[in-house]
Amino acid sequence: MRFFRLLTIIFVVLRFGLDEFLLAHDRTSWLLRPLNVLLFFRNTSRPRAVRLRLALEALGPIFVKFGQLLSTRRDLIPTDIADELAKLQDRVPPFPSDQAVALLEQAYGKRLSEVFAEFDETPEASASVAQVHFAMLPDGREVAVKILRPGILDVIEHDIALLQICAGLIERWSEDGRRLKPKLVVVEFDKYLHDELDMMRESANASQLRRNFADAKLLLVPEVHWDWCSAQVMVMERMHGIPISQIGALREAGIDLSTLAANGVEIFYTQVFRDGFFHADMHPGNILVAHDGRYVALDFGIMGTLTVTDKNYLAQNFIAFFNRDYKRVAELHIESGWAPAETRVDEFEAAIRSVCEPIFDKPLREVSFGKILLRLFQTSRRFGIEIQPQLVLLQKTLLNIEGLGLQLDPELDLWKTAKPWLERWMSEQVGWRGFIKALRAEAPRYATLLPQLPRLLHQRLNQDLAAQTTPLLREMLLQQKKRNARLSAIALLLGASLLFAVYTWFA
Repeated sequence: MRFFRLLTIIFVVLRFGLDEFLLAHDRTSWLLRPLNVLLFFRNTSRPRAVRLRLALEALGPIFVKFGQLLSTRRDLIPTDIADELAKLQDRVPPFPSDQAVALLEQAYGKRLSEVFAEFDETPEASASVAQVHFAMLPDGREVAVKILRPGILDVIEHDIALLQICAGLIERWSEDGRRLKPKLVVVEFDKYLHDELDMMRESANASQLRRNFADAKLLLVPEVHWDWCSAQVMVMERMHGIPISQIGALREAGIDLSTLAANGVEIFYTQVFRDGFFHADMHPGNILVAHDGRYVALDFGIMGTLTVTDKNYLAQNFIAFFNRDYKRVAELHIESGWAPAETRVDEFEAAIRSVCEPIFDKPLREVSFGKILLRLFQTSRRFGIEIQPQLVLLQKTLLNIEGLGLQLDPELDLWKTAKPWLERWMSEQVGWRGFIKALRAEAPRYATLLPQLPRLLHQRLNQDLAAQTTPLLREMLLQQKKRNARLSAIALLLGASLLFAVYTWFA
């Protein structure tokens, strides 16, 4: 199967002229001319980025998802390719309903009519790894049932293996192969795909996000019905709303688009900086708007996480950007280890200023974060800065936020919306409020540790004393052993003499 799949990939590569990418190295570029003569019948007049997008679409949903991920790595690929790959749409024909029913009955070990009061066999949505059906539980609650595609794991394993081969060839033969790091991108893609294949993991993600937004003032997250979930099936509350991409329908429903756009920014920053756990696939297909104007999140297969250190450095970077304190931005990159320690602060500061200064005081419609990020990445490469893996999903989400903001309110000033929120968050983390919050968080640990301190201190002192006196004790024991040996010899000799005397007397 893998052999025939490889032949298919080779055919598509040649058909769309992707050998232009593979043979771009000086050592192999001479092959391009005879290959073009041999394949004179193919049409390579379209731009290379368009041909790459069409080739990925022809290869199927796994390659489409790979292209989607690649489009977010603007630090690795040229702008024209990133812009074109961003157009990829993951629209996959649904698998037959009888297969869906069979998979559910296999997962539950009983007939579907015994599990759900109603089940709509017509899928509501279909993607590359799963599809969704609406149903009703026996108690009357409406649910959405997400089912993994049959045999999807084998397809993914085969395609990932072939992607790794292609990445290896590109890295070996392409002129920019080492800089683009295609092998690392494939490894990253493999991880995300396998995370999406575990419905229990996605269910846990949804449950965590719902708990983080328990007040439900801005964001609604469906409840997970754990009794009906498994590794292949996720059952969650059915959510109602208007797709966020339907601007006309939102206006007809009386939704204030400006408020909706501002709330979206607040939700994003709350997830990132308060929780360090954020929805990392916020494209319009995964977001609804409830009739009261609240956001509704769907599809929790890809979530991002940040450590406390990451959050603090990111928040300080954002605030420094908003205050146009480019020197502080440069210093933070060096302090965090994102930039080499030997980086000259003044040179890095000047480079950042040249990228960021032109964008301030402009509405969102006049700012392209894709281009800004690209220039920042190019600047970073010049100073030897490696893009942090934990920030890749954050960059992807920022681009999604840009697209949503442009749709909802082109006049939205992202800087003015975000700056007060970040300053408030920083005061809560760094000021006296942050100190009290940290003290409360550590109080249970201190309450357990304090009563043990005298005993722990005593044990430590004993260990130190033992460590210091061990050589002396060893010498004392050795001398005592020698004395005991001498005394034993004398006692043995006296005992033998006494026995000999007694024997002689009685003899």
